[in-house]
Amino acid sequence: MARGGKLRRTMPAETPESTVSSAPVDSTDRAGRVRLHLAIRGAVQGVGFRPFVYRLADELALGGWVRNGSAGVELEVEGERAAVEAFLVRLPSEKPAPALLQSIAAEWREPAGLGRFAIVASTGDAAPSAVVLPDLATCPACRAELLDPGNRRHRYPFTNCTHCGPRFSIVLGLPYDRPATTMRGFTMCPACLAEYREPLDRRFHAQPNACPACGPQLRLPRRDAVEVAGDAALRTAAAALGRGGIVALKGIGGFQLLCDARSASAVATLRARKRRPAKPLALMVRDVDAARALCAVSADEAELLASPQAPIVLLERLAQASLAPGVAPGNPRVGIMLPTSPLHHLLLAAVDFPLVATSGNLTDEPIAIDDEEALTRLAGIADLFLLHDRPIARHVDDSVAWLLDGAPQLLRRARGYAPLPVVAAHELPCLLATGAHQKATLALSIGAQVFLSQHLGDMETPEAHAAFERVALDFLDLYAAEPVAIAHDLHPDYPTTRWAQAAARAAGGVLARAGRAARELPLVAVQHHHAHLASCLAEHGESCEQRPALGLAFDGTGFGGDGTVWGGEALVAHAGGRFTRLARLRPFRLAGGEAAVHEPRRVALALLGEVVGEEASERTDLAAIASFSANERRLFAKMLRDGVRAPWTSSLGRLFDGVAALLGVGPDPGGVVSFEGESAMALEFAADADERGSYPLPLVERPAPAGLAPGQMPTATLLELDWRPLVAALLAERERGEADARIAARFHQTLADAALSLAKAAGLDRVALSGGCFQNRLLTERTAAALRAAGFTVLLHRAVPANDGGIALGQIAVAAARLAAS
Repeated sequence: MARGGKLRRTMPAETPESTVSSAPVDSTDRAGRVRLHLAIRGAVQGVGFRPFVYRLADELALGGWVRNGSAGVELEVEGERAAVEAFLVRLPSEKPAPALLQSIAAEWREPAGLGRFAIVASTGDAAPSAVVLPDLATCPACRAELLDPGNRRHRYPFTNCTHCGPRFSIVLGLPYDRPATTMRGFTMCPACLAEYREPLDRRFHAQPNACPACGPQLRLPRRDAVEVAGDAALRTAAAALGRGGIVALKGIGGFQLLCDARSASAVATLRARKRRPAKPLALMVRDVDAARALCAVSADEAELLASPQAPIVLLERLAQASLAPGVAPGNPRVGIMLPTSPLHHLLLAAVDFPLVATSGNLTDEPIAIDDEEALTRLAGIADLFLLHDRPIARHVDDSVAWLLDGAPQLLRRARGYAPLPVVAAHELPCLLATGAHQKATLALSIGAQVFLSQHLGDMETPEAHAAFERVALDFLDLYAAEPVAIAHDLHPDYPTTRWAQAAARAAGGVLARAGRAARELPLVAVQHHHAHLASCLAEHGESCEQRPALGLAFDGTGFGGDGTVWGGEALVAHAGGRFTRLARLRPFRLAGGEAAVHEPRRVALALLGEVVGEEASERTDLAAIASFSANERRLFAKMLRDGVRAPWTSSLGRLFDGVAALLGVGPDPGGVVSFEGESAMALEFAADADERGSYPLPLVERPAPAGLAPGQMPTATLLELDWRPLVAALLAERERGEADARIAARFHQTLADAALSLAKAAGLDRVALSGGCFQNRLLTERTAAALRAAGFTVLLHRAVPANDGGIALGQIAVAAARLAAS
């Protein structure tokens, strides 16, 4: 990827700040020599940065040294002033592509007669704060060796160098050296050791460096035969895939479940065994040309696919694509990634057809990383297991991205991106944030860096809870961090909240048992949608300390300070970690509470009742209402009327669900889904992209409800988007025979128009769009376009997901501001 290319918009901002003082007169010796000391922070370990520095210094005839440290890379150069100044200019502009420079602190020093430039031993005396590089896909040079019959690494599935291969998934400690990785059990052969020690070799200090003579090996255990090893194991797995089998493959960051993406029976079997009835499955294909045989691929999308991060990219599926219908039912897009390791390259070359490549787990469980664990947990899913003996330190799932509003956006942040930090505008206290309930991530602030964990999934099972705790303690251990406070979601029943409370206790607490907390730690509760807004602002380096910003948090579920479920919010962020609730969606009830998430027909009944009254339960002309039995209609009508087990919500996500159910749009016209957001996605996919009409959605003023969330500033009134005229209008159009596609498009346009109304009411120039609803392409792009046309600056998530995967970052930002203000 060329420096400055579009892909860098999915990465943390690369804005090296040099603090280079003018050289005093006496810093130059009689021979005209000067000495410069540099301390560099960023992703600069394990990417060939030190060899690059060595070659650059050697070319400029400079003496000195370079070494890894716990905080990054440190170096000194000495020589002619012009050469040293040239070195300083060329260093950031010619660095290795995978390296990410966050800051360069420079200091002129007295010349010391430094000899020929050398790479010296690492130091680990400072508190660890170096950026651990994410796992990177196989580079072109290693791929060429893999396919070259004359190369000693021909068909070796663990080929890597400083430009590619595992990093985060194998590192055990900092600084990043081989003894602090899971490769420490493999002794390099003389040939590999020579590469490792040669500064001019691209494998100089490549910590996973190995070859067939000394490195990890494949094996394929079989129930009814002798275990197969090496290349024979790979060929056996490929043959099984060709016969329609399901293979569990041990990848870089954990196990993947593979099958033939063309085979309807193989895909159906995988779905049944994995207990994943409808959620889209990701695919892996051989190269960009193979992706183009299945999907429309723009130049920017091809660049993202083939990037070192190699995420799953959501692409528009071609009508003639040879894929099983069950890969992504009802979805016009399909998630595709290219091979992310040499093992994947070899396997895709052997089968030469697209593979389903989904996480190696049962639904709602973390992916397996250990051989024995996988053989047990995945025994009921996989027919064969393709294993290897390189241990995985931590599970890292595949990242998911797409091109939105003209630039890449991450929807799931994991392999290739985690744990790269977001850089704050100033130093932060050491804080741990535990995130939300769904799409959970953790965040840890060290200095001005906020390190974000990999995607951890939904906290629905004991296995997920245990994995969450392992990652939290792992993060603290990796950075030897001692947090001064723990931030968490306001919801009292989230497992992430309960873990934070347990971790904060001094006596018997989680951190105390791990030898970390000698005293009770303060807890900072952060309202869910305030965290969404703060996350988007933090990603863009924006601050509310001098001027407030508006955030539109359009989302599914978040506990509010008034005891209701929020989710259609316009919040104004203020200095000191405070916010004002400017507006909300008019609340409606959720019959059965959480159960309504899985049965949007319950939301449809609630919406209909608000519009037509008691006759709502008799509207059996609507599929969602007809799907209830007579007893169910009476029961739910009573729950909604009496408010028993029917909490109020202002959730825009639930409004999407309810409208989809009323229209009968989705895989089940009765309004029952297998995963959250399925109905809302169907409504988006049904929309006519050319339709620009809209419905009434008045903005009215109401008295503000009682009860405040932490940091919420009191107001006398609250604006409300009254959705009742909208629902009445779209139902009337449906009864007149208007096409669902036009109605769905008008619904989206109405919400985009409402976003503009909210921005005008706030009177602020910056508008941040966050929350799960802004993973809806049609809504996001129409909203952003409307706001920009009216002169507003629009902030969209790029490197951090708009969904709950970004909540932990927002919690850090809010907690830091509150602690600073207290």
